[in-house]
Amino acid sequence: MREQRKAKRAPIDIYLNKYMGGVPYMTRASDISQEGLSLAQLIEPSHHAKRVGLQFQLPGSEEVIYAEGEVVREWAELDLAQRERSGVRFTLLTERHRKMIDAYISTREDRGN
Repeated sequence: MREQRKAKRAPIDIYLNKYMGGVPYMTRASDISQEGLSLAQLIEPSHHAKRVGLQFQLPGSEEVIYAEGEVVREWAELDLAQRERSGVRFTLLTERHRKMIDAYISTREDRGN
């Protein structure tokens, strides 16, 4: 499969809150870019929500990032757990938080991911 992403991505392993209908559900991120996150669903109800709220901290940071996003892709990983995953594109993110994400990605590039 050909890589179609334009933005540089960095691996990340964090738990975060994903808000659907104003209710937070814990999820886990596996990578991040300036444009969005790849998330693994942990425990959440079946839903058709495309717009979600996100609340998370980057590794090594005390600051909580608040963002809004849109689910742009959903798939199941074909492993023993059959994990449901989704790709969320940021639709609302402050410039300060975007710069924090950029800095995080840059430090991971310098280390060779």
